[in-house]
Amino acid sequence: MLASASFGSSAVMAQDVIGDTPQALNLIDNSAFFGDTFAADNEGNTFADQFTFTIDGDIGMNLNAIISSISGSADTGLDITGLALYGEDDVLISNGTSMMSGEMDVWSISADNLAAGNYYLQVSGTLVSDAGASFGGAMMLAPVPEPETYGMMLGGLGVLGFLARRRKAKQA
Repeated sequence: MLASASFGSSAVMAQDVIGDTPQALNLIDNSAFFGDTFAADNEGNTFADQFTFTIDGDIGMNLNAIISSISGSADTGLDITGLALYGEDDVLISNGTSMMSGEMDVWSISADNLAAGNYYLQVSGTLVSDAGASFGGAMMLAPVPEPETYGMMLGGLGVLGFLARRRKAKQA
């Protein structure tokens, strides 16, 4: 039993953490593309790539991102096992959701009302074959609407309702 336990632990120790991390995202109009590519002969190795970005200003921002990898089958390429958003001091803000797994892995994540500061998205996974593999993603930041925006929208809907009711009464 001891021999099998030591054999199992040496197999785990043989795995390397690979990847190009951290990578600074180049935000253009509050959006960015990101990803990584892994060379062949990395079967069993793991990755945990970090993509950093900064939010400036006084207005809170909402984040939406999606990542994916495509391979010939579930037994080739890579398996994305996690997507998460972290803030200052490595505080976890949000975990992503797996939308599809296998031949095609797709994950999405969202977070609301992010304040000014430094953040990073972390994509983690495992290379499941000796073939080369890659993943790619996109993220977008959008300003949180001000309360006045909602007030104006509700007022406009009220005016439209009043006009529709007035028109209906006039036709009758």
